[in-house]
Amino acid sequence: MAKHPTFTCQSCGAVYNRWRGKCEACGGWNTVVEESGAAGPLAGPAATRPSRAKGRVFPLQALTGESREPPRTLTRNGEFDRVLGGGLVPGSVILIGGDPGIGKSTLLIQVAAALASGGNRVTYISGEEAVAQVRMRAERLGLAGAPVELAAETNVEDIVATLSQGPAPRLAVIDSIQTMWTETVESAPGTVSQVRGSAQALIRFAKTHGTALILVGHVTKDGQIAGPRVVEHMVDCVASFEGDSAHHFRILRAAKNRFGPTDEIGVFEMTDRGLAEVPNPSELFLAGRDMATPGAAVFAGMEGTRPLLVEIQALVAPTSLGTPRRAVVGWDPARLSMVLAVLETHAGVRLGGHDVYLNVAGGLRVSEPAADLAAAAALVSSLTGSALPPESVFFGEIGLSGSIRPVTQSSARIKEATKLGFSKAFCPNPSGEREERSPASIGLAHVADLAARIAGTRRRAAAE
Repeated sequence: MAKHPTFTCQSCGAVYNRWRGKCEACGGWNTVVEESGAAGPLAGPAATRPSRAKGRVFPLQALTGESREPPRTLTRNGEFDRVLGGGLVPGSVILIGGDPGIGKSTLLIQVAAALASGGNRVTYISGEEAVAQVRMRAERLGLAGAPVELAAETNVEDIVATLSQGPAPRLAVIDSIQTMWTETVESAPGTVSQVRGSAQALIRFAKTHGTALILVGHVTKDGQIAGPRVVEHMVDCVASFEGDSAHHFRILRAAKNRFGPTDEIGVFEMTDRGLAEVPNPSELFLAGRDMATPGAAVFAGMEGTRPLLVEIQALVAPTSLGTPRRAVVGWDPARLSMVLAVLETHAGVRLGGHDVYLNVAGGLRVSEPAADLAAAAALVSSLTGSALPPESVFFGEIGLSGSIRPVTQSSARIKEATKLGFSKAFCPNPSGEREERSPASIGLAHVADLAARIAGTRRRAAAE
C-alpha cells in the first residue's frame, strides 16, 4: 500500500491531510510542512512484529520481599538536585531548555563530571559540537580529568547500540534532541516526526536499562521548548534554564516533575570557572540595595518550596503625555494594571497622570499573586516620596475590592525574612486556619490601610 504524505505543524505537532497556510491548533503561519509517512515502533514486515500477547497486571501495594525502587543518585550539585526533587531517579528522563549561550552545556558537563568522578559511568553525547570542542570546554572549567565518556553522534540507533555496551550508564546526556535522527522516520532531522521518534527510542532505552537521561532542547522566540508538545508529555521532568546576559546569575526552574515539586528553582552564578551554586539566593538579590530610597519594597516570595526575598522597585513620575506609560520588567503587566486600578479606586491614590515603571531587581521574574502588596507599597512609596521601613518585607494578594487576601506558606516567608535580619512583615490578616505567625507580622485588611500607613510614615518624618 502506498504511503500517503502527511502535513505536520513544526510548532505544535498537529497533523493534517493537506497543506495549510495557518495551523488551526497553534495559530502559526507557514509552519505546516509535508512529511513522509513515519514508521512507528511496530512498523515493518508482519513476521518481524511482536505478537500481541495480553499484558500483565500488578497490585497497587508492594508485595512482601519485592525490591523497592533504587535510591536517588546525588549529582554533587545541590541546586541541580533541589530542582530534580532530591537527585536523579534511575530511568527518569529530563528535558532542559534555554536560550542559546545561557549555559546549558556548561551546567550539564559540570554535573556529568561530578557524577563520573564518583565512580559512575556517565556518557555525554553531543550532536552539535565535536568531541574536541567539548574537551576544550571541560579544560576551561578544570574538568579535563573527569572520566566522562564523550561522543559526537546524531544517529539514535548508533547511540543506543553504544550505550548498551557494558554496564548501563548511570547518566546519559543528549545535546540536543533537535539534532537527533532515527532510521525509522523518513524526514529531515529537526522535524516533528524525527524529534518525536528519536525521543521515543531514547526514552525506551532509559526506562529499560534504568539510565537517567537528560535531553537538551532548543527554545523558540517566546522561550518555549521547540518541537512537538508531545515530547514534554513523554518525559518525567521539564526544566527551563533562565537568565539574562546583563546579570551574572542563572535560574534553573522546573515546570513539570513527576518525582518532585514543580516550580522549584536552583540559582547559579556565572563565573570564570563555570556555574557556581548560590545556596542563599536572597542575599544575592538584595545585595547593594539602597534602603533610604523611596519606591523600593522587599517582597517575601516562594519559588517552589524555597522562600526567596527580592526587591521590587517602582518609579512614579509626572507625565505630559495624553496616555501615561506603563513599563514592567520581571512582572505581569496585566497584574500591574489591576493593582493601579485598585489603588486609584479604593485607596485614593491618583496615578492617572503619572508614568509608572516597575522592576524586579536582579532580573528575576515573579509570577505569584503574593507580590501584589509589595508592588503596591513600592508604587505608593514612590508617589509620596517616603521611603519604606528598611527592616520590613511585604507579601499578600490584592483583590479587585481592595481587600488583601491571605497567601500560602506565610510562616516560611516570615521565617526567611527573620533569618536575614528583617523584623517586620506587612502581610494579610490571619485566616481562620491555624498558622504560626511572628509577633513582628503586621496584618493588613485593605489597601487603604497600606496607603494610610505609608502616608503616616511620611508625615512623621516631616514632623521630625
